[in-house]
Amino acid sequence: QVELVESGGGLVQPGGSLKLSCTFSGTFFNRYDIHWYRQAPEKQREWVAGITRDRRTEYADTVVGRFAVSRDNFKSTAYLQINTLRSEDTAVYYCNVPALNSWGKGTLVTVSA
Repeated sequence: QVELVESGGGLVQPGGSLKLSCTFSGTFFNRYDIHWYRQAPEKQREWVAGITRDRRTEYADTVVGRFAVSRDNFKSTAYLQINTLRSEDTAVYYCNVPALNSWGKGTLVTVSA
């Protein structure tokens, strides 16, 4: 059974940056597309970004130019670099492997002065 573990969240000031990690415990990480979602307080979970197994990336309009998704297949880890953070980026960030219907438990990002 695959386990996804997100890390790297925290409290950051507006305009700051964080790099989130999603560690995949299982085999054949390189075969899977990885997606990032977030859920802000009292809002529905929303898709943020994705990276395919051949490293094509896509982003939600709200984060284009500020977020960057990447992966390291040797480490079985995906990353989400988030820059120029805004208060509306405050949320729990989750990674997801759609092919396995697998989700992590999330990591909290709080943007506040």
